[in-house]
Amino acid sequence: MSTATTLARPGAVLADLLPASRVRDAALVVGGAVLTGLAAQLAVPVPGSPVPVTGQTFAALLVGTTLGARRGFLSLALYALAGVAGVPWFADGASGAGMVSFGYVLGMLLASAAVGALARRGADRSPLRMAGAMVVGELIIYAVGVPYLALAAHLSASQAVAAGLTPFLIGDALKAALAMGALPTAWKLADKG
Repeated sequence: MSTATTLARPGAVLADLLPASRVRDAALVVGGAVLTGLAAQLAVPVPGSPVPVTGQTFAALLVGTTLGARRGFLSLALYALAGVAGVPWFADGASGAGMVSFGYVLGMLLASAAVGALARRGADRSPLRMAGAMVVGELIIYAVGVPYLALAAHLSASQAVAAGLTPFLIGDALKAALAMGALPTAWKLADKG
């Protein structure tokens, strides 16, 4: 039996296929933060919204799913703290906590942990369960981000939903479809290794 097959047991996430060490875990946490920061630079303005479409949320959910709840949360915490400290890697090269979209970053912290926990329970092993995990992650991000947007931008609840949720639903469906194919396929490849 190969190492990949042995490690591809229930309770494992993709990162667990790498040899275990503290160095591995630190590198994965830093790498997840950097990936999220790079993905945030893929930003497209949305007319009528102070929140752009970015690759940031997909990266955050991918990080949580592949690293697991603890490492995923730590990775997004590092991303958030470094961004608040001045690293210009939030959407459009922004930094600091004063952005009206900062609530989405906070939501990503919780979402990465949630999808990581779901991945440890096998959510990343099949397309349907992966879609469910992505929906849960996106719901958490919006549950924090939209109210924060309403408060920070002085919007009503309906205005915040119109500016911070509705324009992003199609993109989120596409991200879920991508994850539905990518992560279960990665497990199939690992099982063959």
